[in-house]
Amino acid sequence: MTVSRTQTIDSWLTTHADHQPDRPALNFDTKVYTYRQLAERVDQVAAGLQREFELQRGDRVAFYGYNSDTEVVLIFAAAKLGLILVPLNWRLSPVEINFILRDCGPKILFHGREFDQLLPEVIGDLDVKLVSTFDKLQRMIPVASDLAVESDADLSDPLLIVYTSGTTGQPKGAVITQEAVYWNATMSIHAHDYTAEDHVLNILPLFHIGGINIQMMPCFFIGGTVTLHATFDPDKTLDDLANRQITTTVCVPTVMRVLIAHPNWKRLSFPSLRLINTGSTDVPIDILETVNSRGIPMVQVYGTTETGPIATYQRAAEARETLGSIGRCGAHTQVRIVNSNGKDCGISEPGEIWIKGPNNFSFYWNNKEATEETLVDGWFKTGDIAYKDENNLYWFVDRLKHVIISGGENIYPAELERLLWNMPGIVEAAVVGRQDNKWGEVPVVVVVVDKIGPTRDEIFGVFENQLARFKQPRDVLFLDTLPKNALGKVMVSELRKIVSSPIG
Repeated sequence: MTVSRTQTIDSWLTTHADHQPDRPALNFDTKVYTYRQLAERVDQVAAGLQREFELQRGDRVAFYGYNSDTEVVLIFAAAKLGLILVPLNWRLSPVEINFILRDCGPKILFHGREFDQLLPEVIGDLDVKLVSTFDKLQRMIPVASDLAVESDADLSDPLLIVYTSGTTGQPKGAVITQEAVYWNATMSIHAHDYTAEDHVLNILPLFHIGGINIQMMPCFFIGGTVTLHATFDPDKTLDDLANRQITTTVCVPTVMRVLIAHPNWKRLSFPSLRLINTGSTDVPIDILETVNSRGIPMVQVYGTTETGPIATYQRAAEARETLGSIGRCGAHTQVRIVNSNGKDCGISEPGEIWIKGPNNFSFYWNNKEATEETLVDGWFKTGDIAYKDENNLYWFVDRLKHVIISGGENIYPAELERLLWNMPGIVEAAVVGRQDNKWGEVPVVVVVVDKIGPTRDEIFGVFENQLARFKQPRDVLFLDTLPKNALGKVMVSELRKIVSSPIG
């Protein structure tokens, strides 16, 4: 497939505005944009940005706020002008956001009113223009009575800098081009069997590559409808799934658990919902089984910020028979499973996942060293472990940085955690390594339990006769909650500190 590099991705909207102008493109809050209205809005904002701020191709524009129609418009306006949008994770502390702003150097910071009080600490002494998404942006539009803009942008231009969650060290800004967004969209369409009749519900934050690229942007590409929520609200989510003719959505496991536990999950029916996508981490089998039992295929997608994010995926027809798999190689990606010697692994042999494809990020912003460490001849070294079976299906094993090496043997914490998920009374669970004088490291269980949760001895007992002796945990710690980063992922580095008292 050849792609015109001169046609930036805002052309998706203008094409649909020409062919299906009155079709709903975006629902947000009480607003409904047809494709004609959304395309016109993008043209207005692009012209306003160029006239008001004299932005040049390659300039960065940051966004600090909850999901909104404004952020969607800014993505496409940035594409039209060759600008780079930096979506900021509003769950981070002001100090962390300040680091990101210093790193990427935006000319403008668009912000929602909900974060006005934090702005002085977020900005510090940085030279950046502040624009309220609710005030200044609205006043800027009439200036753009002539919608013509001067731009030589093309698909090779960076469109996004998406910062990694930074569970260890400082976050890194993955640079994603318009071309990467295009190829990711084509794979998503294949993964989800999208047509213009689809209606996506997006509850993921748009500071996350998954919120932007797993379903939302592909839906705009194919000419479907997107309903966007500002933040996750379980009541509103279930109500929309039941009543707005939603056909697909993405729910990370933590969100899916909240929905399944909600009383409306069993009470309501979801007549139009043909699949739910999940991923982001190792997905508990019980979640997959619960969703599938409703007659709704739950498919997994695997990827990272750096892969745009789609790399492998299940399709609905295989969801039940390949339960727990992260699917097959994406339509435009190549996948290698590589051992510690840099050699390809055999069938069912765990190794690091390497991804190559036009959907990959280009480099880390201002971080040549990290780029060279993770990109090798176009292959992105994910730091995740999986294996491929005889049917060309991939199965996630664990994060490479989570591996516990005990007496020279590799222990994958996810293998232990899967047994813990099946125990009644366990709310959260993780397994990490603790330094040991004899074995080097030993596994330690860290759990959050409810009022009738299992005892220490009962937790030890679940591993007996299930795992080899060297894999079985040597200690159990009970916490009120597990430390998590802004995306809700357990911070293994913090857990290691908590369990760091040596034994043996």
